[in-house]
This record gives sequence, C-alpha cells and structure tokens, in this order.
Amino acid sequence: MPSAHALRLCPDLVFVKPDMAKYREASRGMHAVFQQFTAHIEPLSLDEAYLDVSDVSLYQGSATRMAEAIKQDIYDTVGIRVSAGVSVNKFLAKVASDWEKPDGLTVLRPEQVDDFVARLPVRRFPGVGPRTAERLLAAGFATGADLRRLDRRDWVKEWGALGERLYHLSRGQDNRPVKSERVSKSVSVETTYATDLPDLAACREALWPLIERLAERLGEAKRSRVRSQFVKLKFADFTQTTAEGPAAPAMESGFDRHLQDAFARGTPGVRLIGVGVRLGSPEIAKQLTLPWSDTPSDGLP
Repeated sequence: MPSAHALRLCPDLVFVKPDMAKYREASRGMHAVFQQFTAHIEPLSLDEAYLDVSDVSLYQGSATRMAEAIKQDIYDTVGIRVSAGVSVNKFLAKVASDWEKPDGLTVLRPEQVDDFVARLPVRRFPGVGPRTAERLLAAGFATGADLRRLDRRDWVKEWGALGERLYHLSRGQDNRPVKSERVSKSVSVETTYATDLPDLAACREALWPLIERLAERLGEAKRSRVRSQFVKLKFADFTQTTAEGPAAPAMESGFDRHLQDAFARGTPGVRLIGVGVRLGSPEIAKQLTLPWSDTPSDGLP
C-alpha cells in the first residue's frame, strides 16, 4: 500500500525511518553464508539471491538440506529469519521462496512441477503485474492450466515477448542460468513521501538527500561509466514521468534540470522522487576516457 494512502486511512500512523547501513550489514552477512555453500550466486536485491547448488557435494548433494542449513546459519549469524525455495529452475525456486513466508521452506520436486504450475494463479507468474493479471483474467486465463490452452504462435501473436515467456513458464520451463557475475546497467534510488510535496521548491529540497544516497551506491569505480542521468516523479494522481539526458559535468546541476523538466509535466503534489544513472559497459568507458584523460580509468564496475 502506498504510504500516503496508508496515512490517509490511519492519520496516527508512525513511520519508522529506514536504516540502509543496517540493511547493508545484514545483506553482507547473508551473502557470507551463501558463499560458504557455493560460488554460483546471483544477487537480486539486498535480501534475495539465486544459488546454483547442482554441483555442490555438501549434505550428500541435497539442495533441501542445504537450504535448511543456510536458513539456520543466517539466523545464527545475522539474527533474522529467511524463506527459501528449492526447485529445478529459477522461476520455480522464486515462486517457492514466496510460498510460505515468513521463515518458510518450500521444495518443488520434478514430479510435482506440472501439477503445481497448472494450479498456479496467473498473478504469481513473474512479469505479470496487477494490470496484466486483469487482462489475462478478462481473457479467461486464471491459472497455469488456462495458459496452456494457447499454442506458442498464438501467445506471441497476441502478447509479444510476454506471451513467449508465459508459454514456457506455464509448462514449468525456465532455462536461464544463475549468473554469478552481473554488470549493472543502471543505479537508482527513490523515496515515496508520507505527505505529497506541494511545489518545486519542496521537491528541490528533497532532491539532495537522494543524490547523496545515489553517490554512495554508485561509488567511484562506476562514475566513469555514467552515460546518462534521470529523475523520475510520481504525482498525487499516480501518473508518473521520467526526464533524462546525457550525464552533466556536475551531476547535481543535471539532476536539478531534469527535476524541473519532470515537474512541469504534471499537476502539483509529488508523492515519489527517484534519481538514477545509466551505465555504459566497462570496455566502452575505458575507450572513452583514454583520449581525454592523463590518468586512464580502469573501467571496472
């Protein structure tokens, strides 16, 4: 629920300020536990990751027993309870991890996959948000079994790339590998405000803490790779817009300019501000910095 809506429903609601330093510390502790089991780790967020343990011999190679051990180790070392999902691919493991929160462990064995996916509501499929779920339900698709009624060509014709994906997911198919080395394509931060910001001056005041958080996340190594920067605004009527342009020599002034452009597109009352940058590949960053710099960038992410 959006915080502004929650505040309207409960005017005495108390908001607890997030502590990103504490979250990052917990995240590092969790990933330290992951690394004791496998090097094949694909982070999704501060508190979530895919682990490929198909070649791990610990616990006689039992992924279920490894998941139990990981959950217990995280509780013992970090002090928090986590949920885990175990299955044959990323799609099924992700759905399983969400199945019995909090502190759950759901295992989907190969012989269970077909029946499980057939009964899975369409809203639980990755990539299906509320609006897409409404469209699917209106078209008569409520579960995975319903999604199997159309052949692949019909899905692609009517739904494009999402149709292609749903065709395979409805059959429990997901061939994506766990990628332990990922190159970031963008870095961003955003905040939803308990009370809508009434004017441009209030938005500009709120902009600077976001820029500081972004700089902390970006770090020195990635700054040479910045190719563009953007500001996202969501207005009181829930419309949103993004203003973007090439990276400015002084990034602060670039964000301020994009904020003014984005603000002019909506109605007064801003409930969310986000700032971010898009990154080029390390190789491109290195090629661009060499001709103009006496000290070439290492181009590392």
